[in-house]
Amino acid sequence: MARFKKEKSGELPAISTSSMPDIIFMLLFFFMVTTSMREVVVKVQNRMPEASEVQKLEKKALVSFIYIGAPKMSKMYGTESRIQLNDSFRNVADIPEFIYLEREARNEADRPLLTTSLKVDREVKMGVVTDVKQELRKVGAFKINYSTRKKAPKTHD
Repeated sequence: MARFKKEKSGELPAISTSSMPDIIFMLLFFFMVTTSMREVVVKVQNRMPEASEVQKLEKKALVSFIYIGAPKMSKMYGTESRIQLNDSFRNVADIPEFIYLEREARNEADRPLLTTSLKVDREVKMGVVTDVKQELRKVGAFKINYSTRKKAPKTHD
Protein backbone atom coordinates (compact mmCIF):
# COMPACT_ATOMS: atom_id res chain seq x y z
CA MET A 1 0.00 0.00 0.00
CA ALA A 2 1.22 3.36 -0.91
CA ARG A 3 1.26 6.20 1.52
CA PHE A 4 0.55 9.69 0.41
CA LYS A 5 2.31 12.44 2.20
CA LYS A 6 0.72 15.84 2.41
CA GLU A 7 3.14 18.62 1.74
CA LYS A 8 2.85 21.32 4.35
CA SER A 9 3.70 24.79 3.27
CA GLY A 10 4.20 27.42 5.95
CA GLU A 11 2.38 30.18 4.01
CA LEU A 12 -1.27 31.13 4.35
CA PRO A 13 -3.29 31.28 1.17
CA ALA A 14 -4.14 34.74 -0.21
CA ILE A 15 -7.50 36.23 0.80
CA SER A 16 -9.82 36.78 -2.11
CA THR A 17 -10.88 40.44 -2.38
CA SER A 18 -13.16 40.04 -5.36
CA SER A 19 -16.35 40.43 -3.27
CA MET A 20 -15.13 43.49 -1.35
CA PRO A 21 -16.67 46.09 -3.75
CA ASP A 22 -20.03 44.32 -3.44
CA ILE A 23 -19.88 44.51 0.35
CA ILE A 24 -18.86 48.17 0.31
CA PHE A 25 -21.72 49.11 -2.02
CA MET A 26 -24.18 47.13 0.09
CA LEU A 27 -23.11 49.04 3.21
CA LEU A 28 -23.22 52.35 1.37
CA PHE A 29 -26.71 51.63 0.09
CA PHE A 30 -27.88 50.56 3.56
CA PHE A 31 -26.69 53.80 5.18
CA MET A 32 -28.14 55.92 2.39
CA VAL A 33 -31.57 54.32 2.86
CA THR A 34 -31.68 54.36 6.65
CA THR A 35 -30.21 57.82 7.31
CA SER A 36 -32.69 60.65 7.69
CA MET A 37 -31.67 64.16 6.88
CA ARG A 38 -32.65 67.18 8.92
CA GLU A 39 -36.04 68.25 7.65
CA VAL A 40 -36.16 71.82 8.95
CA VAL A 41 -33.45 74.47 8.91
CA VAL A 42 -33.78 76.37 12.19
CA LYS A 43 -33.68 80.10 11.48
CA VAL A 44 -34.17 81.32 15.06
CA GLN A 45 -31.85 81.25 18.04
CA ASN A 46 -32.64 78.20 20.07
CA ARG A 47 -30.87 78.24 23.45
CA MET A 48 -33.30 76.10 25.36
CA PRO A 49 -33.84 76.57 29.10
CA GLU A 50 -32.73 73.95 31.61
CA ALA A 51 -35.15 71.75 33.54
CA SER A 52 -34.69 69.28 36.36
CA GLU A 53 -37.60 66.94 35.49
CA VAL A 54 -37.14 65.86 31.86
CA GLN A 55 -38.86 63.06 29.96
CA LYS A 56 -38.09 61.79 26.47
CA LEU A 57 -40.82 61.63 23.85
CA GLU A 58 -41.84 58.11 22.85
CA LYS A 59 -42.70 58.57 19.16
CA LYS A 60 -40.78 61.42 17.57
CA ALA A 61 -42.52 60.79 14.25
CA LEU A 62 -45.74 62.10 15.81
CA VAL A 63 -44.23 65.42 16.91
CA SER A 64 -44.66 68.77 15.15
CA PHE A 65 -42.19 71.48 16.11
CA ILE A 66 -42.84 75.20 16.53
CA TYR A 67 -39.66 77.24 16.97
CA ILE A 68 -39.81 80.60 18.75
CA GLY A 69 -36.84 82.93 19.16
CA ALA A 70 -34.91 85.88 17.80
CA PRO A 71 -33.87 85.43 14.15
CA LYS A 72 -30.29 84.32 13.55
CA MET A 73 -30.01 86.85 10.72
CA SER A 74 -30.94 89.90 12.77
CA LYS A 75 -29.87 92.41 10.09
CA MET A 76 -32.48 91.03 7.71
CA TYR A 77 -35.31 90.09 10.08
CA GLY A 78 -34.79 92.30 13.15
CA THR A 79 -34.32 91.28 16.76
CA GLU A 80 -37.94 90.67 17.85
CA SER A 81 -38.96 87.11 18.64
CA ARG A 82 -40.32 85.28 15.61
CA ILE A 83 -42.33 82.10 15.12
CA GLN A 84 -40.94 79.53 12.71
CA LEU A 85 -43.25 76.87 11.27
CA ASN A 86 -41.36 74.38 9.12
CA ASP A 87 -38.87 76.45 7.07
CA SER A 88 -40.50 79.87 7.15
CA PHE A 89 -41.32 82.68 9.56
CA ARG A 90 -45.03 82.94 10.25
CA ASN A 91 -47.50 84.80 12.45
CA VAL A 92 -49.62 83.48 15.30
CA ALA A 93 -52.63 83.50 12.92
CA ASP A 94 -50.89 80.89 10.70
CA ILE A 95 -50.74 78.24 13.44
CA PRO A 96 -54.23 76.72 12.78
CA GLU A 97 -53.33 76.09 9.14
CA PHE A 98 -49.98 74.56 10.20
CA ILE A 99 -51.69 72.19 12.65
CA TYR A 100 -54.30 71.25 10.04
CA LEU A 101 -51.60 70.39 7.48
CA GLU A 102 -49.61 68.41 10.06
CA ARG A 103 -52.71 66.39 10.93
CA GLU A 104 -53.50 65.72 7.28
CA ALA A 105 -49.96 64.47 6.68
CA ARG A 106 -50.40 61.77 9.34
CA ASN A 107 -52.31 58.52 9.31
CA GLU A 108 -55.87 58.91 10.62
CA ALA A 109 -55.20 56.55 13.54
CA ASP A 110 -52.16 58.62 14.60
CA ARG A 111 -53.85 62.03 14.54
CA PRO A 112 -55.05 61.95 18.17
CA LEU A 113 -51.48 61.10 19.26
CA LEU A 114 -49.95 64.16 17.54
CA THR A 115 -47.88 66.25 19.96
CA THR A 116 -46.87 69.87 19.37
CA SER A 117 -43.41 70.62 20.72
CA LEU A 118 -42.49 74.22 21.47
CA LYS A 119 -38.77 74.86 21.07
CA VAL A 120 -38.54 78.27 22.69
CA ASP A 121 -35.39 80.31 23.24
CA ARG A 122 -34.81 81.13 26.91
CA GLU A 123 -34.83 84.90 26.18
CA VAL A 124 -38.32 84.93 24.61
CA LYS A 125 -41.08 86.84 26.40
CA MET A 126 -43.93 84.65 27.64
CA GLY A 127 -46.54 86.75 25.82
CA VAL A 128 -45.56 85.18 22.49
CA VAL A 129 -45.69 81.68 23.99
CA THR A 130 -49.13 82.40 25.51
CA ASP A 131 -50.43 83.58 22.13
CA VAL A 132 -49.18 80.38 20.48
CA LYS A 133 -50.79 78.25 23.18
CA GLN A 134 -54.13 80.07 22.73
CA GLU A 135 -54.08 79.31 18.99
CA LEU A 136 -53.23 75.68 19.68
CA ARG A 137 -56.21 75.45 22.05
CA LYS A 138 -58.54 76.89 19.40
CA VAL A 139 -57.68 74.07 16.98
CA GLY A 140 -57.79 71.34 19.63
CA ALA A 141 -54.05 70.67 19.81
CA PHE A 142 -53.97 70.01 23.55
CA LYS A 143 -50.86 67.80 23.70
CA ILE A 144 -48.08 70.37 24.10
CA ASN A 145 -44.46 69.66 24.96
CA TYR A 146 -41.80 72.17 25.95
CA SER A 147 -38.34 71.19 24.71
CA THR A 148 -35.60 71.78 27.27
CA ARG A 149 -32.09 70.71 28.18
CA LYS A 150 -31.51 68.52 31.19
CA LYS A 151 -29.99 70.47 34.07
CA ALA A 152 -26.49 69.32 34.92
CA PRO A 153 -26.15 68.01 38.48
CA LYS A 154 -24.24 70.22 40.89
CA THR A 155 -20.79 68.99 41.79
CA HIS A 156 -19.44 69.50 45.28
CA ASP A 157 -15.77 70.32 45.72
